Amino acid sequence: MSNANIDQATQQFESMFFGPARAYAALSIDYAEKLLNTQYEAVKAYSDVSMSQARAMLDIKDAEGLRTYVEGQQKVAKELSERVKGDAEKVVALNQDFVQKGQKLAEENIQTASKAASKAAK
Repeated sequence: MSNANIDQATQQFESMFFGPARAYAALSIDYAEKLLNTQYEAVKAYSDVSMSQARAMLDIKDAEGLRTYVEGQQKVAKELSERVKGDAEKVVALNQDFVQKGQKLAEENIQTASKAASKAAK
C-alpha cells in the first residue's frame, strides 16, 4: 500500500468515523455542562430558600411572629412553584436543542458519507 492510499484511507476514516464521533462527543459534553449548570443553579436556589426559611422560623417569638411566618410561607410556596416550572422549562429547552443539533449532525454525516461513497465508486 502506498502513502497516497494510506492517506486516503486515513482521510476517509476521519471524515466518516472520527470526525462525526468527535462532533457528537463535543455536542454531548456541551449539553451535559449546560444541564449540570442548570441543576446546580436550581439546587443552590432551593437551598438558599430552605436556609432562609429555617432562619425565619428561628425568629418566631410570639403569635404575631408565627402569623407573619405562615403568611410568608404562601409567598415562598408560590415563588418555589414558579421556580420549579421555570427550571423544568429550561431542561426541556436544553433537551430539545440537543435533539435538534444531534439530528442536524446526523444529517450532515449522512450527506458526507453519501458523497464519500459516490466519490469512491467513481
